[in-house]
Amino acid sequence: MSIQELPADLQALLAGGIWQTISSGESGDQVFHIVRPDGSACYLKIADSAWKQEELLAEKEHLDWLQGRLPVPEVYGFNADNERTFLLLSEISGLESCDKTFAKDIPTVVRLLAEGLRSIHRVKIDDCPFDRRLVHTLALAKRRVEARLVDEADFDEQRKGMQAQELFETLIKSRPEVEDVVFTHGDYCLPNILIEPSSARIAGFIDWGRAGIADRYQDLALATRSVTFNFGPGWEPLLWEAYGLQTVDFAKIEFYKLLDEFF
Repeated sequence: MSIQELPADLQALLAGGIWQTISSGESGDQVFHIVRPDGSACYLKIADSAWKQEELLAEKEHLDWLQGRLPVPEVYGFNADNERTFLLLSEISGLESCDKTFAKDIPTVVRLLAEGLRSIHRVKIDDCPFDRRLVHTLALAKRRVEARLVDEADFDEQRKGMQAQELFETLIKSRPEVEDVVFTHGDYCLPNILIEPSSARIAGFIDWGRAGIADRYQDLALATRSVTFNFGPGWEPLLWEAYGLQTVDFAKIEFYKLLDEFF
């Protein structure tokens, strides 16, 4: 990416910066880490498809609303044209919670993940403009199936070889009857939770494009899956206990894991 390819306002903000391409993550966006001449660092996300541009706009709107509510990146700049969307964000200090630095004390990390989840779910939803309840997310999942945007090659192991339409029919049949709604992150996975290693505390949360009012199990399910993926099986009960679950709705955990296959 050449800085000359950026809109003029972003060129001014990033002039003289040192760029690094970021390869982690599964968003499909181009992501760059940039250290500016004054020593401050930021992240630039670039989307070039219609769906990804919508998601970047959503992330920008979510972050604007979350300022002062949770430790999240600040929006430094946003620009969109007919071909690409650009989102420039401040950097949050800390390391991804799956960083090998924390491998020696997994119980502390799991408890911090639960603590972070509780703090997100305490955000008041009275004036929240982002509705991710199933009536909306199932309709969006259907649109993604019809537009052939679901990556069937990326399905979880137990669903390998299935087609998106077949999986969607299973999703509809297993829809929970009741939603226990709170404010949710939407993609509560270990790379999106940053921990300050020196103080063993949550430093902040990133990647907010799918946040909004939804069942708390939207986050619990993906947190459970991510803990298992990163640390191996056996840590899930600690996560649930530290979060405060008296009983675990395993049907909902499986449903929201399944729902995530469409996004």
